[in-house]
Amino acid sequence: MNQEPDFWERLEQLARDCPLVIDRPAGSRHPRWADKVYPLDYGYLDGTRAADGGGIDAWRGSLAENAQPASAAVTGVLVTLDSRKRDAEIKVLLGCTPEEMQVILRFHNDGQQSGLLIERPREV
Repeated sequence: MNQEPDFWERLEQLARDCPLVIDRPAGSRHPRWADKVYPLDYGYLDGTRAADGGGIDAWRGSLAENAQPASAAVTGVLVTLDSRKRDAEIKVLLGCTPEEMQVILRFHNDGQQSGLLIERPREV
């Protein structure tokens, strides 16, 4: 049996170590596309770096609403491709229900953007 930490464990540790900064609360509008309204809290993990030079993007669901970032479990990731910007990113999903993950997926599968949801396997 492999004793190395897996992807989900490492991502969970990153989410515990790096504070979540919400810069687009649920209900706020996208700064460039006013018709896009964020259905859940959206921000980034402070102290991290993504390909675009900013922090790693993250969505916060209802399971993490009153939790500190250290107790907000990683429930999945979304891999996005934006053909307009010609880039790809990941979005960490923190404390999201299956329904909220589908809402986030629909938000990203709009216009020139496409997303692929990878749900964290549930412990057996």
